[in-house]
Amino acid sequence: MYFMLNSNKMFFIFVLFISTLISISSNSWFGCWIGLEINLLSFIPLISSPFNLLASEASLKYFLTQSIASINFLFMILLKMILFKNFFIDNIISIMINSSLLVKMGSAPFHFWFPNIVEGLSWFNNFILMTWQKITPMILLSYYFNKNFLYLMIIFNIMIGAIGGLNQTSLRKLMAFSSINNLGWMIFAIMISENLWIFYFFLYSFLISIMYLFFFNLNMFFINQLFINNINPYIKMNLLINFLSLGGLPPFLGFLPKWIMINFLMTNNFYLLTFLFIMTSLIIIFFYIRIIYSCFMLNYFKMKWFKINLKNNFLKLMNFFSMISISGMIISTFLFL
Repeated sequence: MYFMLNSNKMFFIFVLFISTLISISSNSWFGCWIGLEINLLSFIPLISSPFNLLASEASLKYFLTQSIASINFLFMILLKMILFKNFFIDNIISIMINSSLLVKMGSAPFHFWFPNIVEGLSWFNNFILMTWQKITPMILLSYYFNKNFLYLMIIFNIMIGAIGGLNQTSLRKLMAFSSINNLGWMIFAIMISENLWIFYFFLYSFLISIMYLFFFNLNMFFINQLFINNINPYIKMNLLINFLSLGGLPPFLGFLPKWIMINFLMTNNFYLLTFLFIMTSLIIIFFYIRIIYSCFMLNYFKMKWFKINLKNNFLKLMNFFSMISISGMIISTFLFL
């Protein structure tokens, strides 16, 4: 990949990782804010490109939204330091701090910038935006959250993530709405325990890294590119397995963290929230199956000039990842014994 050969990109990736560590290991809100700013200023050079107008536009939009969220965050932590203890004021300040962190991670209902920016980025930058860039705001959110406000935000996330992806033809936007839906699960996971969030986040990152590796190697950005007949049946099968795993269908690995969360929800009498989580997951699986069904069933022209020849090692790696996804239920059974 091009970023491995570019020393500037490697430097900014390194600063990006360090900035997250600064934020999550800081013992003051001001230190957390500094980490967030360094994170923003190291990510923009990674996504902006002089050869791609969409990427330049995305970097400007990203800078503006993140700056507004940072100003709001800084203003609120200063207000919290200045104002005396008062339940009503504390409640408002906690909602405002939570809101600015939700804007930073692209959560609904502050998600409007997210699909637009995703559309202008490469698959690698998308992967960073949907995984690493969510770590800092999530952990800061766990330090100081307003429970009732976050319950409402979780419902917004799972509903908008599911419904927003239904009419998308772009794979990047589809993955963005899938990410918004998963964000609802992750916010609830971090409210339960940090360990559960780490587990969910790690598995989610693993599954979307497989998907993005596929799309990057096949150079695919839209659903209709998956219809072409010359794609190897093994690749189609791997796509099917990993899409269903990402959707959280029971025999696959992606179901395991969702199973643990549904178990917790049921034991604590969150029946309405459980119902919403399951129903929106069904909608997510529906639009994944729609892609796969078209990819398997529809016969398009077989173009002689179009050949996808993947290196044998890459195909072996994909098969290995798919085997891990399929063996999810076996792994989870051992964990629950």
